[in-house]
Amino acid sequence: MKSLSEIETTVKRASKAAGYAWGVSEETGKSIRLLELFSLPGIKHLNEYFDQKNKRKFENLNLISEINSSSNNPYCPITLGVSFLDQINILENLKKIEFKNVAYPIIFISFISRSSEIIGKKINLKIDEKKMLLNLNVNIFSNFIDQEFPKIANTIEVNLIENEDNFTDEEWNNLYKLSEETFVEESDSLKEGAAGAGLTDND
Repeated sequence: MKSLSEIETTVKRASKAAGYAWGVSEETGKSIRLLELFSLPGIKHLNEYFDQKNKRKFENLNLISEINSSSNNPYCPITLGVSFLDQINILENLKKIEFKNVAYPIIFISFISRSSEIIGKKINLKIDEKKMLLNLNVNIFSNFIDQEFPKIANTIEVNLIENEDNFTDEEWNNLYKLSEETFVEESDSLKEGAAGAGLTDND
């Protein structure tokens, strides 16, 4: 079994050999490592994408807006992913971002997952009719993990979720009230044992 470090290094070098700059290649290595960590077929889809890259043209999207559409050639998932990472602190203000015609979207997914960690927010992702939840780069939850990932996504919707408690104020107050039973009142004996008490000066 290949180690995650070996995967990242090999992907970085292969990406450079495929024509990407070292900085982009490094980000690709980190992203494919992440997919393999989550048991998603990153290496498989990257191999297929590099093979197709030599046979057809893919569009680069450097400046992302609320709605992004490539009518001719599919977007390159690597350039798209790096652009998303670079612009995430601005993009989070858009709340919802849409991409049309994206090649090998699973590669793009890993960049979005890393973006979730940067802004500290969960991200809902919809690839055509399939849904995923990206949780601060800790895990990826989906209802189609065991299915074959598409090679072309007609539409990808990215929804950034505002942080909210997953419980009511009443539920929290009940739990906090119970926790108060462990609080200990400060007594004279506790004061005497406070920091610095009982130390011996040997000078």
